[in-house]
Amino acid sequence: MNDPAYLAYHDEEWGVPVHEEDRLFEMLTLEGAQAGLSWATILHKREGYRSAFAGFDPARVARFSPARVERLLADPSIVRNRLKVESTVTNAQAILSLQGSGDTLDALLWGYAVASPARRTLADVPAETPASRAMSKDLKRRGFRFVGPTVCYAFMQACGLVQDHVADCFRHRELAGS
Repeated sequence: MNDPAYLAYHDEEWGVPVHEEDRLFEMLTLEGAQAGLSWATILHKREGYRSAFAGFDPARVARFSPARVERLLADPSIVRNRLKVESTVTNAQAILSLQGSGDTLDALLWGYAVASPARRTLADVPAETPASRAMSKDLKRRGFRFVGPTVCYAFMQACGLVQDHVADCFRHRELAGS
């Protein structure tokens, strides 16, 4: 893809380990929002998402009222899908519940990090794995939504929980020790 935003995302961000709670929440939201759409579409709406969802501060998003959700559904800077918008609020609430029990989103999600074999081609990269299926099941049990196994695997790739840059990609070599 020749989209500059997409290339910059690949070259600078995709696959780099993420541990900050707000960034993990952001990426979980964006990967869920991407379901059925292109990643380039989501990247171009990323700043809109950051603004619409209070910089992905779970405490603030968890308090969004139904009226606020309705306003978001009219906001062209995000994907205006009711289930996806409502899931972001629900997921913020689930994060607060997790934190209230003394855990962190970081610890929970990174518990599913796995080593992956060097993929030779993009065709070798799976859409989901046993680890992403287990993560999905666990997140759903904890009240998260829009976290199916494919969304979870895309999240794992994006946040460095699995290394899926193909073997001849310069990022594969750079991130191999992450």
